[in-house]
Amino acid sequence: MNLLDNLLLNTDSYKSSHFLQYPPDASGMFSYFESRGGAFAATVFFGLQIILKDYLSKPITAAQIDAAAEFWRAHGEPFDEAGWRYILAEHGGHPPVTIRAVPEGTRVPGHNALFTVECTDPRVYWIISHLETLLVRVWYPITVATQSWEIKRLIREYLIATSDDPEGQLPFKLHDFGARGVSSGESAAIGGCAHLVNFRGTDTVSGILAAREYYGEPMAGFSIPAAEHSTITAWGREDEAAAYRNMLRHFAQPGALLSVVSDSYDVFNAVENLWGGALREEVVQSGATLVIRPDSGDPVAVVGKVAEILDRRFGSSVNGKGYKVLRQVRILQGDGVNAHSITAILERLQALGFAADNIAFGMGGALLQRLDRDTLKFALKCSAIRRGTAWLPVSKDPVTDPGKRSKAGRLSLFRSETTGEYATLPLVDGQPPGPEWRDAMETVWERGRLLRDWSFAEVRARAGRFV
Repeated sequence: MNLLDNLLLNTDSYKSSHFLQYPPDASGMFSYFESRGGAFAATVFFGLQIILKDYLSKPITAAQIDAAAEFWRAHGEPFDEAGWRYILAEHGGHPPVTIRAVPEGTRVPGHNALFTVECTDPRVYWIISHLETLLVRVWYPITVATQSWEIKRLIREYLIATSDDPEGQLPFKLHDFGARGVSSGESAAIGGCAHLVNFRGTDTVSGILAAREYYGEPMAGFSIPAAEHSTITAWGREDEAAAYRNMLRHFAQPGALLSVVSDSYDVFNAVENLWGGALREEVVQSGATLVIRPDSGDPVAVVGKVAEILDRRFGSSVNGKGYKVLRQVRILQGDGVNAHSITAILERLQALGFAADNIAFGMGGALLQRLDRDTLKFALKCSAIRRGTAWLPVSKDPVTDPGKRSKAGRLSLFRSETTGEYATLPLVDGQPPGPEWRDAMETVWERGRLLRDWSFAEVRARAGRFV
């Protein structure tokens, strides 16, 4: 038995003692999950379905309860063994919780509930607290999807300003290079999948597989043949041109794309005298599009200079908006890429008269790893306790940090039928607070059953709205 797959142990240590800490007449619990602000004004909700399918779809077993009882005893924490055996006997091993959430891919302003969790079984109402650790981990795919969406919006603005085909260009403008820069294979899968909500380019294979496994998408992302430094330097400095020619021989077919890292020695010499000199006619005659990848130096200065050399050597056409589009060559910047450098690079290219069509970006650790739960200040908080038969609103309101003030009551996210604005409001007898408001949440999980199985196409369609 793998103890890491045991739901009873998939929590924080102190959670195991919480069943003894609530009021003795407590009989139900209600909690909500929100972003309390942070780096972006709104969040793209994504990834809860992965957690539900991976962790809550499998019923607990008697063997897992036995193993957990032994673990908690040795660990020094109390354990409601009888409560878990009750879940096994009365609920078929599934925690008796109801989860309501906004549809995945929905973009919701911060400080609003994204999902709620409720348990009304008096015997095990505390299960909400136990599941908090697991459920809060949805912060990760939400944060990746949100950052990716914000960068997509940024690139889109430059494409609208400089490109004749902004929407056609956009899906492949930010490529995921993050698989090697994350903490685990699971992070690569979840984060890589979250990025694919917004873009179609990736080298993170596990992200594609996650989209297939959890959202039924046969092929969510695409890549092209590409060189790395070892495949260039293995030829030796004196045969740099031969290494590039080998790439052309294998991959340069009419209509094809190939990416070649070109800074192993001197990127400007490579672009000017090798690609733009000795190999120029081979590139032109191949009918392929050659993507040059600088991989060192100041990204803004290097990309600008490479674009000017490529323009001089391969030429360009002027599009309908008055910007140059390079002939048969493009640039891929994959080093030092983040929202700030992307903005600076696109500004430089626009100032030089180049359309955003000419460049794509590869983003690694900054896309999938350089973020945490506080990037968007996520928290799951109890907002109502049932005492006997009555629901009572509860909240925290620390005098030392008003930003951590939580909401009270049994809540849902609503959208105004007149303004379209979102608001998190208390339910009134389980119903919307008034005729103006439409409930924006749906019941996605109930007592071991997944009630809404979102497809990746549905998620992408929601996230693709820029209004």
